[in-house]
Amino acid sequence: MTDAPDADVIALAGKLFDAARTGDDAALAAYLDAGAPVGLTNDRGDDLLMLAAYHGHAAAVATLLERGADPNRANDRGQTPLAGAVFKGADDVLEALLAGGADPTAGTPNALDTARMFGKEHLVARFEGR
Repeated sequence: MTDAPDADVIALAGKLFDAARTGDDAALAAYLDAGAPVGLTNDRGDDLLMLAAYHGHAAAVATLLERGADPNRANDRGQTPLAGAVFKGADDVLEALLAGGADPTAGTPNALDTARMFGKEHLVARFEGR
């Protein structure tokens, strides 16, 4: 018996990560509906939702949230998808994450701190008013 990862599993994970990065929400939906884990993470702790959010794909974000992705899961650096969306200026992703239950105070630095850091006062006011 070997502990080496199965090549087919690695290939599938690669397809899922690529679909999240490129915003292929149809492929994500198909794989997740067939049983692929929505919480799959890479070697940096980035899950599919983080990759879709960071790369600006609101439809993929919505697809992942509809299938149970955790909007507040931080990667290995403590970053959340919402903080990434604030950093990248992806308003449609930000809206999808907030609609999916993202907490502006989750993570380090969190989305509120990120908004403050980049002078996005409209987001600071919105997050503080939640």
